[in-house]
This record gives sequence, structure tokens and C-alpha cells, in this order.
Amino acid sequence: MKMPDNFAIFILTHGRADNQITLRTLQKAQYDGRLYFLIDNEDKQQERYKELYGDNVIVFDKAAMDGTFDIMDNFNGRRNVVVFARNALNEIAKSIGIKYYMVLDDDYQQFEFIVYDAKKTILRRHNISDINYVLSAMLEYFISTPFTCIAMCQGGDLIGGTASSVWTQHKRKVMNSFLCDTDRPFQFVGRINEDTNTYVELGAKGHLFATIPELVLHQRETQGNPGGLTEFYLETGTYYKSFYTVMLQPSSVHCSLMGQTHKRLHHSIKWKHTVPMIIREVHKKVENGSEG
Repeated sequence: MKMPDNFAIFILTHGRADNQITLRTLQKAQYDGRLYFLIDNEDKQQERYKELYGDNVIVFDKAAMDGTFDIMDNFNGRRNVVVFARNALNEIAKSIGIKYYMVLDDDYQQFEFIVYDAKKTILRRHNISDINYVLSAMLEYFISTPFTCIAMCQGGDLIGGTASSVWTQHKRKVMNSFLCDTDRPFQFVGRINEDTNTYVELGAKGHLFATIPELVLHQRETQGNPGGLTEFYLETGTYYKSFYTVMLQPSSVHCSLMGQTHKRLHHSIKWKHTVPMIIREVHKKVENGSEG
């Protein structure tokens, strides 16, 4: 199955010209659609990217993005984060004739499909060998819904098996893989934790985001892979980044300890206090006690 010409994958990358893990994983999964690498003009490996990937490399002006979105702090001049690229991408996609696009990081080692039964018990797990088929199905679903953005789930979402919340509800988050429509634009906010900040802030305003639990991506450990955001994470840690989301929604987001043995502070979202809870009329009681 061939991907439509108005669809493309964009790999956001910085300083990893010779270490494109996601590209190799996509090739192994037989992806044959349009693909581009988005780098910034402050990347010292610009020429190496162009040497290796030619016209598939798109360079954007990172400094030009200053002031075009809410960075949520006053750390002027510190741009070693991905939010600039995320916010530049929609207009870039439009300019080259793309309507639908998926945004990926550059360190995904595996794409997986999970089969489970009505009790959410995992029956089988398969490496995705034909990602065109999977992406086409995702795109068909996305087009038929009002979602602002949808995503695959992350390997870490499955920790805990069927007790994980990813199996008990359609998670409202989107992280790591963003399936977007240029006609449904949205902005990421915050210098760091920009994905969580965005689905929390826009979710509170009625935007719909969703993670698809049957589709899983597995990536390299962030702080163990040089380049990208590694230096920023090592410098600031998870406590620092989590508080951006707390600043946006202090009434429903807080920091708590995460993990079993090596605990770390991480954001915790109370969804019933974060997003609108709209009940369908059929489930409401009218004044006389009969069903609405």
C-alpha cells in the first residue's frame, strides 16, 4: 500500500546526522512515502545532513521563531529544545503541498502492533512489517474524527500490563508521534515538556487528543543518546520540566513521585479537573425523572 502524496513523515533531529535510528526503523518497516528531516540553522551538522539526505533535508530559522509562541519563561537565548521545530512545521508542511503529516523524533527503534481481547489481555505482539498499511489506517481514522491530533502510545505506557491506564481508557495525551492536519493547526507551548503542556492546555479548551493503544513505538532512552534534547534533560531534570505544566494548570496538575525503586518527580494530571466532561443527552435525567 502506497501512502498518498499529500502525506509525509517529518523527522525532527539535531546533531545526529550519522545516527538516524528512526529512518532505519522506517526502512525496515517498508515505508515508501514522502519523508523529510527538519533541522535548524543552528545545527553544526547541517552540511553533513545535506550530504547524506540531500533534498530531504529542510532547514528552518530557529531565531525567527522567537516570540511567535508562548515559551513560558525568560531564559532568553536558550534554544536547545525541540519546541521551535514543532511550531515551525505546520507552515513548512503547507508550503511543500503536504496536508497530513506525522511528526517523529529520530530515535525510534521499533514499531509494534498489539492484539488484545475484550478483557484487555494482550494476546499477541508483532513488529510492524508494513508501516504503510498501519499509517493509512491511522490516517483514515484521523480524517473521520474531530481530533486535533492523534499518536501511537509509548512502550512505557504498557508498564503494568492490563493495569496500565492506557488499557482502561482512551488516553487524552499525545507524545512522540503526532499525526496532524495542516488545516487543524495548533501551537505547542513551553520551552520543555511542550507536548504535555499542549494537550493539557488545549484539552482544557475542548480540543481532542488521543493515544491509540494498539500501536506502540519504542525509543532510545533520552539521556543515553547524545544530541537532540539530551543535554537539556541532563542539565535540568524531570522536576524542572514538569513544572511548566503545573504553571499552566495548577488546579489540576501537580508533581508527584514516579517509579517503583528509582523514584523521580514527574507531573501528575487529574483529568476530571482538567478537561470538559460533557455528558450525552441520552444519559441525562430530565426533571420528571425519566430518561432524557
